[in-house]
Amino acid sequence: MPNASPADLSPVPSAEAARDCLLCPRLVALRNELRSQFPDWWNAPVPAFGDPAAWLAIVGLAPGMRGANRTGRPFTGDAAGELLYETLLKFGLAKGSYAARRDDGLRLKGAIILNTVKCLPPKNRTLPAEEANCRPYLRAAIDGLACLNTFIALGKVAHDGICRCFGLSPVRVKFAHGAIHLLPRGGMLIDSYHCSRYNQNTGRLDRAMFEAVFERAVEAHG
Repeated sequence: MPNASPADLSPVPSAEAARDCLLCPRLVALRNELRSQFPDWWNAPVPAFGDPAAWLAIVGLAPGMRGANRTGRPFTGDAAGELLYETLLKFGLAKGSYAARRDDGLRLKGAIILNTVKCLPPKNRTLPAEEANCRPYLRAAIDGLACLNTFIALGKVAHDGICRCFGLSPVRVKFAHGAIHLLPRGGMLIDSYHCSRYNQNTGRLDRAMFEAVFERAVEAHG
């Protein structure tokens, strides 16, 4: 798996960065460092995961070091993924069982997971230039998913990225947990605090708050 192409594993191959993408020097340096330390890890841009006929896109920030950067699947292998996948299963947006690895057999139904930045950033913090470099991939995924009409942004960076993909100003379209924003082509953006371990441990986000966001999305979809 460490040598696989992101496009080969993606439901939207045209929206994936090359395995050795060089757009962001800071992210490339960290990737090369981790490839030396952990040669069996994914250590590459993480492809989208989900249903090519998805109506719902969950958009995160970037891969976690011991989560997606290790396993090669978004939100797989860390605490954020446990809450996310349990929620998707609860609302019928996934089937199978989540076992924190790419080959656990879990499949998404009507949903897809995308990231604002495809490579692991140092200290889980992306730079505006890195977000801009990766935005064409996010936009290509949105354009390549014909049934997509609803977005859940996990955090402000994801919110801002989706807004910019639709030509909206994040200054005018404010991020707030649970907020619902109408998109130009008739779709909907719903904001959520990120389901990170930090947000869960500090109480900024609990299970009920997170599930309420997905409940709104499912109810609106009908």
